[in-house]
Amino acid sequence: MRYKLLGHSGLRVSELCLGTMTFGDDWGWGADAATSQQMFERFAAAGGNFIDTANNYTIGSSERIVGDCIRAERDRYVVATKYTLRLESGNPHDMNLGGNSRKSMLRSVEASLRRLNTDYIDLLYLHMWDFTTPVDEVLQAVTQLIASGKVLYFAFSDTPAWVVSYAIAKAESHGWSRPIAMQVPYSVLSRDAERDILPMARSHDLALLAWGVLSGGALTGKYSQPDDTPRREASVSEREAAAGAAVAAVARELGRTPAQVAIAWVRQQGSNVIPILGCRSLAQLEDNLGCLDVHLEQQHMAQLNEIAGFTVGFPLRFLHSAHVRNLIFGEGFALLDNHRSV
Repeated sequence: MRYKLLGHSGLRVSELCLGTMTFGDDWGWGADAATSQQMFERFAAAGGNFIDTANNYTIGSSERIVGDCIRAERDRYVVATKYTLRLESGNPHDMNLGGNSRKSMLRSVEASLRRLNTDYIDLLYLHMWDFTTPVDEVLQAVTQLIASGKVLYFAFSDTPAWVVSYAIAKAESHGWSRPIAMQVPYSVLSRDAERDILPMARSHDLALLAWGVLSGGALTGKYSQPDDTPRREASVSEREAAAGAAVAAVARELGRTPAQVAIAWVRQQGSNVIPILGCRSLAQLEDNLGCLDVHLEQQHMAQLNEIAGFTVGFPLRFLHSAHVRNLIFGEGFALLDNHRSV
């Protein structure tokens, strides 16, 4: 395992992140505590130090298991957790049990610290944008937490690019703590992030943490074979099945597994991109770690890029077209070495 700086910070993290939404079997399809411990230890033995969890994963069990795993060497690990989502269904009038507000953030962080059995959280994500809380309130609250030492860094997850860009501008203009990372779904099959989030992340020096890199198992081919183990979905669509078959074809050509090829595609999308591995068994994790030895050549990248039938749409497709560049630069664009992609 090699290491990267996490966005606009000096924090050093492993080039793969271990996702722990499967730590705990409270939802009916995760791993028990013993298996979770084995996966954690294998990831650590490979050099991994970056762990991702959330306050609501497996109804809090994920954080408790992670807390047990890191206890002996807490400072070795970079632990990311999230706030926003509520654990309890509760009374419909309990409006402040979730959301992005200061009250929700402080309440959630204190509970996460107890479950993780730690004094500090390395990276706190806003889990999902709620379209009700002012950006200023979020930034002021997290700046307070960072000043207290309970949180070290801040990031966004599942939030529109315009909100994150605005938050960065507000933070820098007011001297508040600015986000250093962004977490979004990103895979061979799900490339929406390329329209605005990925260019925004590169422009603002944000790390991009990719979840769903195997599209819930659709890209591994597991839904094309009989299997009685618990699954998050009963089946996949024809489009997903076709994508899985296409990834499998590249994998056979390279003598690799589909999971390794799919994760390698994500790894090669830029130096700021870090895949999150989500595994339910030690065997799955072993397979996923094999992506570190995979490099996809240009023809394989091109072949995989065709799977989703993806286009970036307007305005990027328009502005990056040869026609528009010719209107702006004439033939001179070909002579320009330091042009920016965003």
